[in-house]
Amino acid sequence: VDESELLTVPDGWKEPAFTREDNPKGLLEESSFATLFPKYREAYLKECWPLVQKALSEHFVNATLDLIEGSMTVTTTKKTFDPYAIIRARDLIKLLARSVPFEQVFRILQDDVACDIIKIGSLVRKRDTFIKRRGRLLGPKGSTLKALELLTNCYIMVQGNTVSALGPFSGLKEVRKVVLDTMKNIHPIYNIKTLMIKRELSKDPELRSQSWERFLPKFKRKNLKKRKEPKKKNTKKEYTPFPPPQPESQIDKELASGEYFLKDRQKKRKRVEEIKAKQADALKKRQEERNKAFIPPKEKPVVKTKKASTEKKIDIEAIKEKVKNAKKKKLGALPMEEVKLKMAADEKKKKKK
Repeated sequence: VDESELLTVPDGWKEPAFTREDNPKGLLEESSFATLFPKYREAYLKECWPLVQKALSEHFVNATLDLIEGSMTVTTTKKTFDPYAIIRARDLIKLLARSVPFEQVFRILQDDVACDIIKIGSLVRKRDTFIKRRGRLLGPKGSTLKALELLTNCYIMVQGNTVSALGPFSGLKEVRKVVLDTMKNIHPIYNIKTLMIKRELSKDPELRSQSWERFLPKFKRKNLKKRKEPKKKNTKKEYTPFPPPQPESQIDKELASGEYFLKDRQKKRKRVEEIKAKQADALKKRQEERNKAFIPPKEKPVVKTKKASTEKKIDIEAIKEKVKNAKKKKLGALPMEEVKLKMAADEKKKKKK
């Protein structure tokens, strides 16, 4: 047999199920696991708990719900023959506490399904940045998460500071990588593109034994531009060993202007005059603003249109030439002399006859 055939797993091969014949005497010790659940999950757990007990009873594992302490407990019994059943039951109650619905949770009891709870709360320092990156993992209307589920064949649930994944081992490995990269500020679309290419390459039997590095895209990190300079720059003043001059007090200003030596009446009168002057300026400005509405706008100058001159210059010489040309042409009625000559000729012809 070739070494290549030994290394590959035949298509459709499954590991045989663990039955009572493999462990007829059962377990020596009783094992138990307990986990706490938040207050908002209490109503849902009360509804679905009979289904949980029914699913676990098939594997001979007991489950108890304590609503006072807010905890779920699973324990093995004397009939339990599968030693790994209690581990699956522990994962089941953990996923229920992390808001995964029972329709997906009961799949953990199958042999080819596992789960992974990824803690993402401590990977990012700032709360705002953490919320943005968690939203990036979900995508618009959950589209990014849906694409990741289709590519990895895993059910993914993002809840609070954890990401719960449920599916085959190979898919869970990819989910963990994508989630951690997203929290490190690497967009999930890059990993999704890589997974899509791997999915297509796995369909080709010739490429199974070859390296896929030449097909996978290599994304380079772009260097960000220099940090923008702030609008307000704090410029340091030149160091001087002498202290700055002491600011003048109100008494010093009054002494300089001579107001300090005035009497109380004079000071009061001066203040009243200053107030009146300010009031007069304000009144003047207000009056100007009101008068602006009564100032008529500048009219545009009217442009007079030149009337077309009705009188035309009469060209006498041109008229004379037209008359001469008309005389030369025999148009219309004959002149009087020709008429008389024609009449005389006609009378002579009559007399001869």
